[in-house]
Amino acid sequence: MKPKVFITRKINQEIVAKMEEFCEVSMWEEEEVPVPRDILMEKIKDVDGLFCLLTETIDEELLETAPHLKVVSNMAVGYNNIDIDAAKKLGITVTNTPGVLTETTADLTFALLMATSRRIVEASSYLKEGKWKTWSPMQLTGQDIHGATLGIIGMGRIGSAVAKRALGFDMNVIYHNRKRVSKLEEELDVKYVEMDHLLKNSDFVCVMVPYTKETDKLISKREFDLMKDTAILINTARGGIVDEQALYAALISNKIWGAGLDVFENEPVSVDHPLLSLDNVVAIPHIGSASIKTRLKMAEVAADNLIKSLKNEEPECVVV
Repeated sequence: MKPKVFITRKINQEIVAKMEEFCEVSMWEEEEVPVPRDILMEKIKDVDGLFCLLTETIDEELLETAPHLKVVSNMAVGYNNIDIDAAKKLGITVTNTPGVLTETTADLTFALLMATSRRIVEASSYLKEGKWKTWSPMQLTGQDIHGATLGIIGMGRIGSAVAKRALGFDMNVIYHNRKRVSKLEEELDVKYVEMDHLLKNSDFVCVMVPYTKETDKLISKREFDLMKDTAILINTARGGIVDEQALYAALISNKIWGAGLDVFENEPVSVDHPLLSLDNVVAIPHIGSASIKTRLKMAEVAADNLIKSLKNEEPECVVV
């Protein structure tokens, strides 16, 4: 008898077919709408494996209703949507998809940095709305990228990939990390500094740490007060790492110059969120890994992780 699996969002049929070779698969058929909580609660009661996205909250209540569940395969690098302690207590394997989205997310991070610093979105709207009447010396002027100092908070896979891109723009790269990465310092010519030094000296502050209890509101009023008034914050990690109220206050009071955000504390973000009203904020809808090739690869890795777990084999990307 095949193990039963539930997929919480419509994914590529080739990936589903691969899973169906070993599993009995059911899938929520909506691409753009997350599976409702009550339906997920019902579906999970009878399955051996769950293939989920960041949009699903896999908490202790949910896990305790799933007596047969052996594995939760998360199609993402981050896993703050899953109660890891509860899964561990219940003997449920949790997997993720690191590595495959590193370069794609680094591309997007640097694109967001460039768009924010050079006011690309604002300038495009300015033209389309018919506001461009003449050329003037300081019209839509932004911040230089070449030769600027980039401070990266979190020098993991994606952080180091962003650093490589920055070096191509002759940027001075400094970083802060829980552990010093001496090998990367030699390879990339980047410099480890303490957090306060990074905040005080960076033209761009790029948030690259995972979301945990320790990194919740890591960047708040104190940190913004340390930053240059010409500094730009870039966050493509997780929304809860940045205190959004403190960020809004820093932006409207000119404590910092601008922000590029791919993530928010509550997603999808409300259209009346105060940050979306600001011209010096470039906001995009959590598309860090959103290239066709990368998203398909993420789904493939998540499927492989799930199948191997159900076969009692060691999956490549185990969280617990």
